[in-house]
Amino acid sequence: MTQMTKIRMGIVGAGTWGETHAYIYNDHPGAEVTAICDMNRERAAALAAKFNIPESGIFTDHREMLEHGDIDAVAIVTPDFAHTRIAVDSANAGKHFIIEKPLTTTREEALEIVEAVERNGVRMMVDLHSRWSPLFAIPKQSIVDGEIGEPYSAYYRLNDIKWVATDLLPWAAKSSILWFLGYHSVDVLRWLFNDEVERVYAVSREGVLKQEGVDTVDIYQTILEFRGGGIATMENGWITPNSNPNVNDMKLNITGTKGMFNIDPTHSQMMERFTETKADRPDMLVRHFIHGKPKGFAYESIRHFVDQLITGEPFFVTMEDGFNTTMVILAIMESAKTRTPVNVQYM
Repeated sequence: MTQMTKIRMGIVGAGTWGETHAYIYNDHPGAEVTAICDMNRERAAALAAKFNIPESGIFTDHREMLEHGDIDAVAIVTPDFAHTRIAVDSANAGKHFIIEKPLTTTREEALEIVEAVERNGVRMMVDLHSRWSPLFAIPKQSIVDGEIGEPYSAYYRLNDIKWVATDLLPWAAKSSILWFLGYHSVDVLRWLFNDEVERVYAVSREGVLKQEGVDTVDIYQTILEFRGGGIATMENGWITPNSNPNVNDMKLNITGTKGMFNIDPTHSQMMERFTETKADRPDMLVRHFIHGKPKGFAYESIRHFVDQLITGEPFFVTMEDGFNTTMVILAIMESAKTRTPVNVQYM
């Protein structure tokens, strides 16, 4: 593969996370943002102005950007349900792409993306940034080194406060907490167990958010059975009270045959802030700025995408990781509807 030296990035989706991508590419010595696309032209123009992108680099249709933009690769930063067309069109245009999780939300669309990537010989990566978190990378290395033996069982709770569904995401009713947070949960567990999920059993509840005018499931609780025998319990909801000190409410225990890890960052009291109107715990781990530069593990995966495009080396997250995680989420949704165990359908 021919090595690239300066990756020209086009960003589709000029919202908060699209701006995050722009900051990271702007900070990376091997990348630059050359095009911004958003269906809302004013929003695209505002982001372009912030990064000195000329009028010729502003688009409202991703197909026009792919045809006329001066780009090598694409960052797909649109809502969960709006990934597939952009991904397939990018592949058909010969552009590499990073796609915010999830890969997509149906089996048919996931297969369509995989086929387009393989047929066109482009590279793609789903932004599963949890793999760059010390909270998971340290246990992963410990497992690889044999320190806690073989992963045997796990419990992973990853919830959001209600504000995420009611205010942050105007499209929450078109998605699910499983696509928004459960996707990270499944990927982390697959990664730690170094195994694929064979069967799931899930239950769910709804009603709290529907009363708030958001037509989506409140919470899922799931049992995952891995091919190698490992078992995990997973909880994903977005009805945690808004008064919670953190947006996320996260706990992870992973028990091996020789030891275990307990992880509880939500209630860390390493830093607390108190003002006249609120009390909170500032984010020192996931995403923040230090001296004007984007720091935190949620940014490292995006930098990694650029790094590996430049060197030609494989991504730490494979296309199979994205596809298989989507298949597990679809099985969880089916199980929650039928209240029966469901086998995961892969390729």
